[in-house]
Amino acid sequence: MKLVKAERTQLERIVAISKRAFETDVAVGGAVGDYPPEYDSVIWHEQMLNEGHLFQAIVDDVLIGGAILFLSENKESLYVGRIFVDSLHHKKGYGIALMGLVEKTYPNVKEVNLDTPIWNIRTNSFYKKLGYIELKQEDGFSFYQKNLK
Repeated sequence: MKLVKAERTQLERIVAISKRAFETDVAVGGAVGDYPPEYDSVIWHEQMLNEGHLFQAIVDDVLIGGAILFLSENKESLYVGRIFVDSLHHKKGYGIALMGLVEKTYPNVKEVNLDTPIWNIRTNSFYKKLGYIELKQEDGFSFYQKNLK
């Protein structure tokens, strides 16, 4: 797998993958319609691309997912806005590989922060499995951090 800055020509495919990925949350406790903001918006994803936050995950020249990443001004902290893997490619280890690449994208980053809905048992166990520590629960979300250095 490789993680690269998203290409404008792939925007509609990235959004379609985002939709398929997040719409599976219903199977792990999510309510129908309880999706991340703008998960299905081409305009929003284009804004993320223009700001340099949108990445695409590729396996054997096939687009299988994406990530929205925010690097702090001092370049020592990374906030993972979201990651997603096409539901057609779930249960293949791609989520683990994607997070590994996210953690290596910016070599000077000392910590990675993210949040996920409390109700989502799949993502909460996923991040704990990868060594993320739950810092708090607030407003329906679990907040995680992983120190890299």
